[in-house]
Amino acid sequence: MRKLRIGVIYGGRSSEHEVSLASAAAVIANLDRQRFDPVPIRIERDGRWTISDRPPTVVVAAEVIAKARQESGRVGRAGRETYLVPHPGEETLLTVERATGETPGRENAYVAGLALDLIFPVLHGPFGEDGTVQGLLELGSVPYIGAGVLASAVAMDKAMMKVAFAGRGLPLVPHVVVLRSEWEAAPQAVAATIGGRLGFPLFVKPANLGSSVGISKVKTVADLGSAITFAAEFDRKIVVEAAVPAAREIECSVLGNDRPEASVPGEIVPSREFYDYEAKYIEESTSLIPAPLDEAVTTEVQRLAVEAFLAVDAAGFARVDFLLSRETGGLYVSEINTIPGFTTISMFPKLWEASGLTFAAVLDRLVELAFERHARKQSLRTSYP
Repeated sequence: MRKLRIGVIYGGRSSEHEVSLASAAAVIANLDRQRFDPVPIRIERDGRWTISDRPPTVVVAAEVIAKARQESGRVGRAGRETYLVPHPGEETLLTVERATGETPGRENAYVAGLALDLIFPVLHGPFGEDGTVQGLLELGSVPYIGAGVLASAVAMDKAMMKVAFAGRGLPLVPHVVVLRSEWEAAPQAVAATIGGRLGFPLFVKPANLGSSVGISKVKTVADLGSAITFAAEFDRKIVVEAAVPAAREIECSVLGNDRPEASVPGEIVPSREFYDYEAKYIEESTSLIPAPLDEAVTTEVQRLAVEAFLAVDAAGFARVDFLLSRETGGLYVSEINTIPGFTTISMFPKLWEASGLTFAAVLDRLVELAFERHARKQSLRTSYP
């Protein structure tokens, strides 16, 4: 039987570039070589696409990130520059090849085509997890793993995500959305509004980033300005949330399309005051799998995880994060990640492993779900007589 050629896209023009390298390394290492032939496609920091000559290898995520940070000032050239063809056809990628032994130049270049059966965008953050790459794949009519354009865009934008969650009746933490232009025009008035509605402590977040990039915990009004200014370096839209008293951080993985299923929940015990970027990838935080919850709370977490998945019309997979108050017992949906971390220490694969699915089995299931969703879309009529 012919092996399926899977294009694994990673890297990207995002502050989560390094995390994507670690995720892609684990995905490539765990794809069943008897069934799949992975093609590593790296998006460089400047936006160029290359078929990588040196795909990332599985090591501790912190090592991948540290190495990538050292190379962050360089523009990588290791690989053949490639272009995704945005129209249906047999050649998914067009690659610029150079004649061996001759001086590189246009006169010595030719174009080679490469057909892919499926694409797995292992991209985190803007220009990858936000619907932009998904839109390009839709134009090319290429089957791909994960959420579509709408779900990716809504889930990436925390402000719009909360609108979708509220429409589904999900429990949310009180929050305020601030535009950078509003803050720059009237910082004192905005600060007064935030303090009056939410009180302190609170969290300040860029609306369109993940991996806790740009997030600050603010305990007093004096620290609010610097936190909003910091978040505004990453996005024009900032989400400010009230802090949940004595919060426990609960996570639940979801697999499926129209009938998704939830894994056992897990709990993160961060090594820092909250689960920030360093705690997620650089330091060793403790994860409790399954989370020490009573049966009723476990069932509610799983129910809400599936509801959050359906609220944004996600597909394939996602990880839903919750906040559970030790003081009040209140359970709140925090966010949904449509391309959650896939590193060797990431919660998404670890939660499914605790639920009975190995890393490789999860990847097999994602491939099945991608083809299922693509087939259903292809069966729709595109003309009206």
